[in-house]
Amino acid sequence: MESTLQEVKDESSVVELKSTVHGGVQDVYGEDTATEDQFVTPWSVSVASGYTLIRDPHHNKGLAFTEKERDAHYLRGLLPPVVISQELQVKKMINCIRQYLVPLQKYIAMMDLQGRNEKLFYKLLIEHVEELLPVVYTPTVGEACQKYGSIFTHPHGLFISLKDKGKILEVLRNWPEKNIQVIVVTDGERILGLGDLGCHGMGIPVGKLALYTALGGVRPSACLPVTIDVGTNNQKLLDDEFYIGLRQKRATGQEYAELLQEFMTAVKQNYGEKILVQFEDFANHNAFDLLAKYGTTHLVFNDDIQGTASVVLGGLVAALKLVGGSLADHRFLFLGAGEAGTGIAELIALEVSKQTNIPVEETRKNIWLVDSKGLIVSSRKESLQHFKKPWAHEHEPVKELVDAVNAIKPTVLIGTSGAGRTFTKEVVESMASLNERPIILALSNPTSQSECTAEEAYTWTQGRAIYCSGSPFPPVEYEGKVYTPGQANNAYIFPGFGLGLIMSGTIRVHDDMLLAASEALASQVSQEDYDKGLIYPPFTNIRKISAHIAAKVAAKSYELGLATRLPEPKDLEKYAESCMYSPSYRSFR
Repeated sequence: MESTLQEVKDESSVVELKSTVHGGVQDVYGEDTATEDQFVTPWSVSVASGYTLIRDPHHNKGLAFTEKERDAHYLRGLLPPVVISQELQVKKMINCIRQYLVPLQKYIAMMDLQGRNEKLFYKLLIEHVEELLPVVYTPTVGEACQKYGSIFTHPHGLFISLKDKGKILEVLRNWPEKNIQVIVVTDGERILGLGDLGCHGMGIPVGKLALYTALGGVRPSACLPVTIDVGTNNQKLLDDEFYIGLRQKRATGQEYAELLQEFMTAVKQNYGEKILVQFEDFANHNAFDLLAKYGTTHLVFNDDIQGTASVVLGGLVAALKLVGGSLADHRFLFLGAGEAGTGIAELIALEVSKQTNIPVEETRKNIWLVDSKGLIVSSRKESLQHFKKPWAHEHEPVKELVDAVNAIKPTVLIGTSGAGRTFTKEVVESMASLNERPIILALSNPTSQSECTAEEAYTWTQGRAIYCSGSPFPPVEYEGKVYTPGQANNAYIFPGFGLGLIMSGTIRVHDDMLLAASEALASQVSQEDYDKGLIYPPFTNIRKISAHIAAKVAAKSYELGLATRLPEPKDLEKYAESCMYSPSYRSFR
């Protein structure tokens, strides 16, 4: 057995040079280093065959098994006699999914496919990315999380709860895949703009990792979704007979910190120094603390703070082409001073500081934040949470957003409040009276929580606004002209960002990598996109965009001395593309 494995390894290293498909790291069985016309063996503990093969989502091809494969793997009679191509399967599945009128049904159908035939799921998602992204991610994933207990059929990730304290390493070892490169973890306390959904938050890590694979090309077997269940304060869930989590109030303080500490230690012990841990949808206080605590010892990334910031900064850099000037010439006003708001604000301040050589303490003064109590000003400093303090500038207190707009006179208005319909007609009209082309970003998810709709933004500004939302809105017709709203979706950044970290073997995340990702994203917006008023490129080229971002992030990592995969590849973008997972079927021996 060992010699056979050695042969496979030797074979794979020879093949690598002329490979058209490459899956990244530690490809023991030579599957991903094989070219598409070469044969691979569908290993499990033994060679999978018969019923086990059909029921293994990693190897199942459904009706695409050839006559030869059906004979070799004891599939005769277990499948109908027809043999069809993967292309036809994709066509059939997209037609099936379009039959459903309710987005949640489409989501359930996609999750069912992921659990049945992994390669077909990703092929479908990649080929119809603009249509299916809102199904597997925001806004539909929000509703899926709210109803996760009712629609739960089989687990798609790893559930770690307070019951597992002292045994987390063992729990991690229960996961069947051993070569994990990315973990997305949530504790379910702040799911999108929907609040505490406890254990039902699992939909988020599962959805995010599906995008890591589809958009960033990270192999599915290298992805691990985790939910840490420390209870929930959502009484409705605690009373719900279908709730799948611990029925208790949330653990906090030392009990919570100890569980997280054990988890982070176990992750590094089990998967090594280069495992990427992405924190997702933690409540504000924990999110900032976890990032500060583990940022120096682990490869960690918080998509709500850093990913959102990078995407928004990319959009703002692109928007300068439409409004003119540099970032330093603009004034920014935020509604919402949580993870996203302060994260974006800090990255803007860093970028302006980098461009102008002015200290970041100074560049922050052009950025103002409004929270639930009004404008953040220095007279409130004593009562502010630590992450809001840098944004408390000298100004008299202002309670209402519209008054803040009139007082600060911003050129850019950004909503990260999680509260729908807060950019009222009055607010948007004030922005329009102050600016020829007001930049209005209503970023809260899902669609129901968006600060204003695309139609409202274009109508109230007579079509002059440069508008972006967090969740997708359809095109808007105003006075005979069609406006296409952009979507500041984190999916532009985190898959490429993650791929860049993985392919360079980076050991720590640095803010300069986020700036590099933003600039890389902005550079992908074409003149054609600008002509439509867009500040983000279309999602149809997302894998190309991800490879470009990955290359720039990896280049920055090598420059900072944080990359461990040496020597540095000559052409990082080509290397990024060669590392991307391909969902095409392989032929079995």
